[in-house]
Amino acid sequence: MARVAFVSSSPPLTSIRNLRRHFSISAAVNPKIPEMPQLYHSSLEVIGGGSDRFLPPLKDSLAKSYNAFPLIGFNRHVETIYAAFFRSVPAVRLRRECLRTKDNGSVALDWVAGDDTNLPPESPVLILLPGLTGGSQDSYVRHMLLRAQSKKWRCVVFNSRGCGDSPVTTPQFYSASFLGDIGEVIGYVGDKFPKANLYAAGWSLGGNILVNYLGQESHNCSLSAAVSLCNPFDLVIADEDFHKGFNNVYDKALSRSLRRIFSKHSLLFEDIGREFNIPMVANADTVRDFDEGLTRVSFGFKSVDEYYSKSSSSKSIKNVRIPLLCIQAANDPIAPDRGIPRDDIKANPNCMLIVTPRGGHLGWVAGEEAPNGAPWTDSVVMEFLQYVESRETINGERFFEDVHQIQA
Repeated sequence: MARVAFVSSSPPLTSIRNLRRHFSISAAVNPKIPEMPQLYHSSLEVIGGGSDRFLPPLKDSLAKSYNAFPLIGFNRHVETIYAAFFRSVPAVRLRRECLRTKDNGSVALDWVAGDDTNLPPESPVLILLPGLTGGSQDSYVRHMLLRAQSKKWRCVVFNSRGCGDSPVTTPQFYSASFLGDIGEVIGYVGDKFPKANLYAAGWSLGGNILVNYLGQESHNCSLSAAVSLCNPFDLVIADEDFHKGFNNVYDKALSRSLRRIFSKHSLLFEDIGREFNIPMVANADTVRDFDEGLTRVSFGFKSVDEYYSKSSSSKSIKNVRIPLLCIQAANDPIAPDRGIPRDDIKANPNCMLIVTPRGGHLGWVAGEEAPNGAPWTDSVVMEFLQYVESRETINGERFFEDVHQIQA
């Protein structure tokens, strides 16, 4: 199979080619090696233990100043709202497949129609994880679908339980730390395309779930690389900021979306008992209320604060063992900059972080397609993924060895 886990035991370094790779990677983590010349514009923050490997192929995209679109990008809330309501929603024909999970739940996989006949079985597969209450209908998801499709990648959107009109067949939705569904989806897609390398990209809560999966399943992860965008990382910090000032608008909007999903399936929760507070859920004014009444109980947490603390992907990123690109906006109102685990990203030779000075949440209204086209991040994401795909195997050998394994 072309898809290779990064955690298998490394063979003896006997060939010249393996020796070269060994010394190259060792140099990447040797603090005595001089720093590389700056390959990105000063308006961006670029750090991470994997920067020496992943930054050079992105130098063209990152060499220019990040210029937010005038009148829109000057304010993080204006940019966030503009992107949510006025960004174009590309027409993409999708084919839905409902996957029944081991616990009798259901998730919806939306594949780009026609890919089965137009693409060879070894084409790389990109799994997309939208944010909280998001799905394949969202503009940022649709733009990424088009971008990947134009590069001959196979794409599928993973709609979590209840999201994107995904069916709900048990009295349980999903959470920031529940990895059962993502694990089954990745396994199913891998079995469906055994000759292809698998990749994933997640936004916001989808990014948090993805990074949690990469860290907690590091020794069993079959993805070749991943991208996390506007990840809240530290959910305790994100929750603190969610109740401040204008952020209350987002809180009410998201809780309204959660209530709408719940109301469609409320009969499943009739007479459920235990610690569930169904009236609180049905009338939740905040995401925290919804999580207190339903989510934290469903997944066995004693309190909503324990749920947020133990579900934060900032605790998992140090264990990531595949190439991971994280892209954040310094002024993101929902994924606070101070919650980014910079020290762990710097210490992990498989990770790289790009922080733009502006961008809001799911915004990034900048670049050639601004203001109504694709986010600035799309081209960077695909360049990173294409680079890893081009280097994934050379003559049947892995190019990107797990640096954790080599150091050990």
